[in-house]
Amino acid sequence: MTSEGGIRLNLVEIAKLAATAAEEKKAQDVSVLDIRDVSAFADYFVICHGGSRTQVEAIATAIKKKCEEENIRIKGVQGLQEARWVLIDIGDVVVHVFHRDERDFYDLERLWGDAEPVRITG
Repeated sequence: MTSEGGIRLNLVEIAKLAATAAEEKKAQDVSVLDIRDVSAFADYFVICHGGSRTQVEAIATAIKKKCEEENIRIKGVQGLQEARWVLIDIGDVVVHVFHRDERDFYDLERLWGDAEPVRITG
């Protein structure tokens, strides 16, 4: 995907960009999973949570805004109105912004336990 100024971001960079935007809004336990070897529908998951509905909304909105600033096309957003589990579809990168209780319940890291964690910084 091409960013402003013609810079092309690869998928892992897009996942890290979303993770960084989440961290800037104080998202908790931000993780990026490389699911290429265990999934046919996406390459990376970004998973994080907030402690309140307001924070979940702020995290999701910040990720959307950062993608828009970098001219990264978002295919869809689901769950923003309820702010319990917001899913942001960036093509082969899927971002899950949970309310803390929902994250504990769905436990995606356990479900996708064969996925490789990706270091966000560095």
